[in-house]
Amino acid sequence: MAIVLTEELALEMAQTGVLYGHARSKTHPRMKPYIGGQRNEMELLAPQATVDSMNRAETFLKKEIGEGKMGIFVGTLPSAQEAIKQWARELKMPYVVTRWLGGTITNFSVIHARLMYYEGLKSKKEKGEFVRYTKKEQLKFNEEIQKLSKLFDGLSLLGRVPSFVFVADIETHMTAVREAQRLSIPIVAIMDSDDDPKGIDYPIFANDHAKASVDWVIEKLKQDITLPVQAM
Repeated sequence: MAIVLTEELALEMAQTGVLYGHARSKTHPRMKPYIGGQRNEMELLAPQATVDSMNRAETFLKKEIGEGKMGIFVGTLPSAQEAIKQWARELKMPYVVTRWLGGTITNFSVIHARLMYYEGLKSKKEKGEFVRYTKKEQLKFNEEIQKLSKLFDGLSLLGRVPSFVFVADIETHMTAVREAQRLSIPIVAIMDSDDDPKGIDYPIFANDHAKASVDWVIEKLKQDITLPVQAM
């Protein structure tokens, strides 16, 4: 169901800081059509532009997920980590909330091999198979698991190259954005007044550096995007 701009919704957006951009001097030229005003030298995103962009993104995501396609959700900043992780888990999708590994999708076979190695180590530990090794070797394996967990914990469901990428803040995750662009993978991105929307298939115009804003955007999108019954 499409999001409709009402006075109540506009108030929510104001209270959560969704419409707050950066200083006017930092506004990207291609973002000017989506600016609705200024306050104390700070650009304010146009509420209707934000709602329209969310509706386009929602339509795309609902179609992709409804068809059983897999995406990867990316948000490593504190403002996005929890919301990204929670939504991805609800959708049974892979996610990145610590650090994007270069080549995650452009060099998928290598990354996937490392992921499988990590999953194998975890499996051996859970089955008690480490007892066959010396204490020194067991310590080495445990240290390796701990190190790899920071990189691969959210990628356990990444069994193939994703069909789309969802990003919170493209500036922070430019490597992920460029990898997706290189493979012509559609990108959905929460982006601010200082970002360049060119090359982003489904930009969502909203404050991308405030937790309340990111939480609000994702919560609104979640309301109408769920896994198809057969995929549960």
